[in-house]
Amino acid sequence: MPHDHGSAKRRSRRATGLCPAPGGGPPRSDGSAVTIAVTGATGFVGQTLLERARGQVAVRALTRREQQGRGGVEWIAGDLADAQALRELVRGTEAVIHVAGVVNAPDPQEFERGNVLGTLALIEAAKAEGVQRFVFVSSLSAREPELSAYGASKARAEKLVMASGLDWTVVRPPWIFGPGDRDTLDMFKAARWGLMPMPPREGRSSLLHVDDLARLLLALVPGGEGVSQQLFEPDDGRTGGWSHYEVARAIGWAMGRRPWVVHLSRASLERAARADRFLRRDKAKLTLDRAGYMAHPDWVVSQGARPSAALWEPLVPTREGLKATAKWYRDAGWL
Repeated sequence: MPHDHGSAKRRSRRATGLCPAPGGGPPRSDGSAVTIAVTGATGFVGQTLLERARGQVAVRALTRREQQGRGGVEWIAGDLADAQALRELVRGTEAVIHVAGVVNAPDPQEFERGNVLGTLALIEAAKAEGVQRFVFVSSLSAREPELSAYGASKARAEKLVMASGLDWTVVRPPWIFGPGDRDTLDMFKAARWGLMPMPPREGRSSLLHVDDLARLLLALVPGGEGVSQQLFEPDDGRTGGWSHYEVARAIGWAMGRRPWVVHLSRASLERAARADRFLRRDKAKLTLDRAGYMAHPDWVVSQGARPSAALWEPLVPTREGLKATAKWYRDAGWL
């Protein structure tokens, strides 16, 4: 069973069904329109979440840049440092799905500002507006916070969520892939070239398609017994995850190639990170911070933290998902 980190006092509250209306108005009944607040909606996971939410719930989404109109989505201008924008974002909504976060940064303080202080600001906005349901997208890296500044920041953000007094659920996704993912794109390019540098051979990782993650996040919105005050680690259903060699071969298969796989030690990854920083400056994808957690041997989800089959199951087989992702990259002109 997933880990229970709090009491069940608030589990009767729902984002659907009868629930108090904002401002002390009459309660809403089953079938009423549900509105959720989403951060990170312009990113890789967020865009897929918006597509999945279409026709299911109305979305109010935070954005730093002007966006084109999109059915079912109300855009709120601002960011996680803008307290007034955050209150406007969550006001009158039934639930918050907090996806936004800093994944890659040359300065560790950016992780603190984006992942920790940003999460705290959103919690405070939700509490101020009387929004109880809070779904937080963390990372599997929070399980080993000593390995990276990113993982440490996510672990601190999790503690803030769990201590917030809200009706929360934390999700720790593993390696996420799918259409629109720029982080994994370089691996597909390497497979096309026929040479794939990978982390150490002994390492294993769980994978999950972005569409399956989006479905899970929406399934969590109502909360309730076995969902509220829980921490989940979802994956593609492959017990024991994938070795780094298996991931490389699967991406090669998706590209129609059999690439030569070269496993790099942590020291080699760190040298590569310095080279990437020199060549791409602030746009470098392989940072020293990332090298630390990439070299860790175990990024496989905990069996006991998987969501129950009654709540959610992955639908996209990883090999087929990788092949469809390769096709998307080609069609989009990224490859």
